[in-house]
Amino acid sequence: MQRQSAILWLCMLTFLPRFVSAQAKAERLVVAFDTTNKPIRFGVSHLEKALQKAGQSINTMLLVSGAKAATITIRIVPAQTESSIREEGYRISYQQTNLLITATDSVGAMYGVMDAAEQIGMGKTWRTLTTKKVDPHLTVRALKVNLPWSSYRSGPAMELHTDVCRDLKYWQRFLDQMAENRFNILSLWNIHPFSYMVKPTNFPAANSFSAQEMADWKRFWTALFRMAQERGIAPYIVNWNIAVSPDFAKQYGVKERNDTSAVVKRYTREVVTQVINEYPDLAGIGITLADWMSNFKTADSPLPDMTPKDREDWLEETIVAGIKAANRSVKLLHRSVLSADPGEMRRVINNAHLPDTTLVEIKFNWSHGHSTPVLALTHDSHSGKRDDGYWNPLPANYRIQWMIRNEDFFILRWGQPDFIRRHIAQNTAPYVNGYFVGSEGYIPAKDYSHIANSHRTWEYAFEKQWLFYQLWGRLLYDPATPDAVFEASFANRYALKSGKSMLDAFSAASQMPLRLASFYGSTWDYTLYSEGFLSPFSASKGIQDDFSSFISINELIDHSTLDPAYVSIKDYVTGTQVKKAVPAGMTSPLALADLLDADSQTVVDRVQQLRPNPNPTLACELADLETWAYLSRYFADKLRAGVALQTYRLYQDKTQQQKAIMLLTRCLSHWQKVGEITASHYHEVPYIEGYLSKENAYKDARRFSWTNYLPQVERDIDLAKDGNFIDVK
Repeated sequence: MQRQSAILWLCMLTFLPRFVSAQAKAERLVVAFDTTNKPIRFGVSHLEKALQKAGQSINTMLLVSGAKAATITIRIVPAQTESSIREEGYRISYQQTNLLITATDSVGAMYGVMDAAEQIGMGKTWRTLTTKKVDPHLTVRALKVNLPWSSYRSGPAMELHTDVCRDLKYWQRFLDQMAENRFNILSLWNIHPFSYMVKPTNFPAANSFSAQEMADWKRFWTALFRMAQERGIAPYIVNWNIAVSPDFAKQYGVKERNDTSAVVKRYTREVVTQVINEYPDLAGIGITLADWMSNFKTADSPLPDMTPKDREDWLEETIVAGIKAANRSVKLLHRSVLSADPGEMRRVINNAHLPDTTLVEIKFNWSHGHSTPVLALTHDSHSGKRDDGYWNPLPANYRIQWMIRNEDFFILRWGQPDFIRRHIAQNTAPYVNGYFVGSEGYIPAKDYSHIANSHRTWEYAFEKQWLFYQLWGRLLYDPATPDAVFEASFANRYALKSGKSMLDAFSAASQMPLRLASFYGSTWDYTLYSEGFLSPFSASKGIQDDFSSFISINELIDHSTLDPAYVSIKDYVTGTQVKKAVPAGMTSPLALADLLDADSQTVVDRVQQLRPNPNPTLACELADLETWAYLSRYFADKLRAGVALQTYRLYQDKTQQQKAIMLLTRCLSHWQKVGEITASHYHEVPYIEGYLSKENAYKDARRFSWTNYLPQVERDIDLAKDGNFIDVK
């Protein structure tokens, strides 16, 4: 971010407005600042709106120095003179009758001005703002967005976003919310982005775009990267290795994947350099040791084995070499994945001698970061367990960012501030400097799930999920941000006297997917989809009955947990029969069921309080909350049924079988209610359509709606009546 040494002033003038008594006075504000500073201009636009809403008007003027009459002063000063304020931090203070907003860079000043605007929006005046000094808790606050072209996942869930993701209006709105929520890195992911960005000098056949098409792509990327920088956001592109475009493979006689030939190596190195040189606002390049950098031979991939050293050598000789050959520096993001090795990665980063700290992103609890804040497993180890070699010993030239993947809720709104606060508190360490947040199988662009009707007042999917982004961004910047800020967002959005009931309801409702992902251990993307109660593919943590993607009662019973503080159904029942107490600090399935019921009751109570509000978009949010409440009840009763059914199966207690049947029948009524609510405003949507390896077993995961799985909910009752553990199709 560009540092500024200019002094920006906000001056106050008073006048007697029209239509007021002689005693009353209104203030006319003169905002003086360097109008060439884009991030601060963005912040001042929010201040202007807040003041106008409060009944004040402003003028703006350029004032670089020395206005003695200034009443509100926004100062950007060199860091060495304000060493107590970190980069992207700010201070709001008063000096006699003057208000001071002080920062050491333009992004910090932007955040400070937006803080002032927010406080005014919450009812304060410029004279009564809360004084504070705020520094970013984490320096990397990144969003992960997959691009629909050259996409890692395939199928309609990706392809239907293509037009929206080529529209700069979408990106302007997306970047606006990023800046407002204090995100500072936009990472854009696809298999091979380079052929969409440049016509390679020495490999012009790498893409078949015409000169006009290439010019259109160039304008798109240039504008996108510039808009990001103007909002204090660093744009990164991230690719998978080893991959080339289909055009390149055809024209130069190589394979699209895992081709380590000299021509592919040279092309990769040169195209990285060219992209950096042609896009001066591009801030970073990310690299991935992808799935197809195989370490085994198969009929489909008969290429030689690639050891961890081979993979890192490839990255060193292509991506890293391309970065170092460019005419300016960019930051490096080195993803840590299953085929990585911390020692080999350290070697490459050490040898690179890059001027900036390298980012090393690690998936927190693999693809399901919205689970427990306990780091139970990473994607780095073949065992699926933690691999601390990335941070032990403490690295000197790179830092870790946790990737919080969301493959668990795409349709229903979500927001749980205390989970995020706990996560940050528990996982901040000397080797950690940030988080990435985002999905692999979902792009927050076109909202394809919601029926078009009068209460759909948002245009894009991320706008419907506004609370998700606000909570993650603001709390990554400052975990001490009070709930009052988020409550005020609800109050202002829906003209409520207080937003507390809404935030309370969301906090309770949003526990359901966290609790399921913590209880039902999973790994990669499609091993769990919490809002759908689906597990299309096995995570090798219990039986997979191959009957449906839906998590059956058998699968729930025979599955291990992710959170080590949770007790599985099998272990609990076995322990209970030998009078073994649940250890202190551990949560049994029945205790978890009680927590889910309490969550559900909180949601129902708050929704009833809010129902009289006539706002139709608020009613839509309330419907999501109700859906979570019934999903919580469904999960709670299914846990109880699992305990009862397992008890019957082990000890032939018929009363336990009848109890299980009763509870699963109650589950059916909960699921029917879920289907009734969601069918009123959501379409059936593509889920893993176009990405199936078990055609017959998982065909019911191609497209998703809650009503599609009603037969599977009914099947659970039959399984309990039958009594046998393994169901025969």
